[in-house]
Amino acid sequence: MEKKQTNKKFILIFAAFIVIGGIYGTYKYMHSLAHEATDDAQIEKNMNPIIPRVAGYVNKVYVKDNDFVKKGDTLFTIDNSDYAIKVQEAEAALIAAQGSFEVSKADIGTSQANVSVSNANEQSSLGSIETAKIRLNRAANDFERYSNLYKNKSITKQQFEQAEAAKLEAQSQLKILQEQQKSTAFQKTVAASRTTVSSKQADVASANIKRAQAVLDAAKLNLNYTVVTAAIDGQISKISIQPGQFLQPGQSLFYIINNNEAWVVANFKETQLNKMVVGQKVTVKVDAYPDTEFNGTVASFSPATGSRFSILPPDNATGNFVKTIQRLPVKISLDATNDVEKVKLLRPGMNVDVDVHIK
Repeated sequence: MEKKQTNKKFILIFAAFIVIGGIYGTYKYMHSLAHEATDDAQIEKNMNPIIPRVAGYVNKVYVKDNDFVKKGDTLFTIDNSDYAIKVQEAEAALIAAQGSFEVSKADIGTSQANVSVSNANEQSSLGSIETAKIRLNRAANDFERYSNLYKNKSITKQQFEQAEAAKLEAQSQLKILQEQQKSTAFQKTVAASRTTVSSKQADVASANIKRAQAVLDAAKLNLNYTVVTAAIDGQISKISIQPGQFLQPGQSLFYIINNNEAWVVANFKETQLNKMVVGQKVTVKVDAYPDTEFNGTVASFSPATGSRFSILPPDNATGNFVKTIQRLPVKISLDATNDVEKVKLLRPGMNVDVDVHIK
């Protein structure tokens, strides 16, 4: 009698397991028709690298591991002695270039004044030459007339000689004025040439000013770069620099994590992507906070599988081929309806479970 009761209990328990298993299997099947899920997913946030732009020795560090900072806060400073000296040198070079430009402008003014004087002298010389030509013409006529009179014994020899001397004097004066006119023309040409040269020198001096100003601006920039500040609001990662440490430009030192914005990168199997599209709703559960669900949306699909971005991507054309299901990274953005304070608690790299509602 007891054996029959035992068998009956076993059958009832077994039947209950079958019913429960059937119900669960039906639920999972129906769920799979409307959902695609994966646990190969992690939280991601913007990680702003702190990279110095100039070389130098660390002077002082103002933050510690895991500190919260605001945009513009000073993180650390680099010894700026050399850069301050370069600024002073650049300022001195700029003053020298400006002085050269002023000298060039003064030379242009002097050369232009010389050209004006030469023009005036040339005009005066031309007038004097015309007057001298008139005098010479009159003296030549007088000499010719006195010469005829002297032949006729109508005038004395003294009068004839005076007329001859006046003619020779007029000829000499005209020649002197003509030579002076040539000299004046040459001086005018030289003054004009000096004006051109001075103008070119002024252009060069102006270019030197611009170059010196650019050097000064670069020196001031480098001096400003010795103070490294936070580019965003966020939380500092582990700091690995100490005062006295020498830094190189472009050297990645630590990170600032932007806690205000987070998203999920889920690696789905390629066989799960058939019905997934951008815009589908997603439920996200974080392992660290199992009692909280986050709402998200499928934002985009990676252009290639994750293995293609590895350092040594697989080459199926070599060796023995074994087909392996690949995974494709899918970006899932967290909706604005989520609790902001809870989103700030999420940390990059945290494991999450993702459930995409494909229907």
